Amino acid sequence: MLKISTETRSAARLVGLEKAIELIAKAGFDAYDISMLSMVNYDWGKNICYPCDHPFARDNAAEYIKSIRKIGEEYGIVCNQTHAPYPTYCPEIRATYEKCIELTAVAGGKICVIHPDNYKSAEENAEMFFELLPVAHACGVKIASENMWSWSDETQTASFAACSNPKSFLEHMRAVNDDSFVACLDIGHAELKGLNTSAVEMIDSLGSYLQCLHIHDNDKHGDRHAIPFSDSINFDSVAKALKRNGYNGYLTLEAVNHLAKFDSETAFDGLTELANSAKKLAQMIENA
Repeated sequence: MLKISTETRSAARLVGLEKAIELIAKAGFDAYDISMLSMVNYDWGKNICYPCDHPFARDNAAEYIKSIRKIGEEYGIVCNQTHAPYPTYCPEIRATYEKCIELTAVAGGKICVIHPDNYKSAEENAEMFFELLPVAHACGVKIASENMWSWSDETQTASFAACSNPKSFLEHMRAVNDDSFVACLDIGHAELKGLNTSAVEMIDSLGSYLQCLHIHDNDKHGDRHAIPFSDSINFDSVAKALKRNGYNGYLTLEAVNHLAKFDSETAFDGLTELANSAKKLAQMIENA
């Protein structure tokens, strides 16, 4: 049966990253996806990066990551992947990506998810990924691009962005054409109305490029990042598509809004609910 993982940021907001790793393990996950978004302090309204003193941003970040890895090992779980900060078009954020790849290796992760620039072509985004690949090769880490979305004020739906449909995603994969460059399919993004695709179509199209996932649910209108099986996505079809295409990576949740309903005292309950949803999906894939 496929192993399960979840992002760390939502739990870390409630109990701190160190305790979050412990609770993620005790909730039943096999692994964790380190969210490195806190490496920067980005103001979305002003499109400005401010100085940040998070441990990820410090010169001794590697030592901090080693301490997190040790906690995970003590509780029997590993880091399967990480998520670099975004938006990619911000120069200060773009400048963190080599460090993110290096920290991924320190954590023991095998994949670092780095968003493409929403507004650039496959060839333009490939230039950025080409610059990062030597670091990825040296660290033994794969870079994963992710399917993105923009927003249309006219239609009030999601609209095209880099990798948002099979054609664009495959163009990105082929423009780089390196074994250390893979696809991270965000199930929720793929199901947003206005993008004219689906998670199943993306899975079937990406084939062996697909090596990691961001799993969450939504109403197909907003990017709600809800717990799987709580809204409108047909996970039975998703499970069959993953099985049909021989997906053998981790099932990594990115249901970041689920833990917003909980506090530090009840965080474990929320994580247990998340783990149970991931186990359910793993069983569905096993039985498909």
